[in-house]
Amino acid sequence: MWRLRWQTLGLAAVSLGLALETLGFLVGWLRQQRRRRHRPPRREVLFFPSQVTCTEALLQAQRQGGPQGAAPAPAAAGPDCRRSPGATAGAATSAAVAAAQTTVSSAASSCLCPLPHGESSLSRLLQYVLSARSSLELCLFAFSNPQLGRAVHLLHQQGVRIRVVTDCDYMALNGSQIGRLRKAGIQVRHDQGAGYMHHKFAIVDKKMLITGSLNWTTQAIQNNRENVLIVEDEEVIGKTIYSVGSLGQFEDRPLILNPML
Repeated sequence: MWRLRWQTLGLAAVSLGLALETLGFLVGWLRQQRRRRHRPPRREVLFFPSQVTCTEALLQAQRQGGPQGAAPAPAAAGPDCRRSPGATAGAATSAAVAAAQTTVSSAASSCLCPLPHGESSLSRLLQYVLSARSSLELCLFAFSNPQLGRAVHLLHQQGVRIRVVTDCDYMALNGSQIGRLRKAGIQVRHDQGAGYMHHKFAIVDKKMLITGSLNWTTQAIQNNRENVLIVEDEEVIGKTIYSVGSLGQFEDRPLILNPML
């Protein structure tokens, strides 16, 4: 009889412990969801030409399995990146963002590259691209920058679904990253229309739109006067979704965003 009572008390204690653990998890999850809801949407403008800086630390951190989904922390006011009035680049309050920055800093300290290791418009753009957790849609007229190409390739290796639409004439030029991405198994389609496929935009996890005048080429990044706008706005994104249609014949006809409002 006593043994049965002790067994019952033991089971009750275990059940209570599991219930408290589950309750703690639910409370933490609800707090995280509340923070996400109250975080101002990201709105940032990057200006080019970008200062030439080393981006190897970002790519090394991603290759080493650094925290994914951690979009860059708010940028300090600088010559090549601006934030729109009344908005921030995102509230970086989670431990994941701090861990990502620590990983990047550690990689930067071991990098022997002679280039400066400060922040630049290119490094900000790379951080936003590398924040993809589930999907990355690219619709680019020209894509030849090796750093951005490596970033997309790394995301593909980590299981992020990548889909690319590009211009049929420019995809075959020397230095284009398109062939390398296609060879890696990434879905690539080219425009079927008579005119140029002149879009330059990306969609991260179907929640963030990266668009502007910038072709993803080293020439444009380092020499041209260009701009890139990063936007998180469900209303704007919802209004700009349309079927990819003639831009690329994917088997499942994915939805991508049209930044031309």
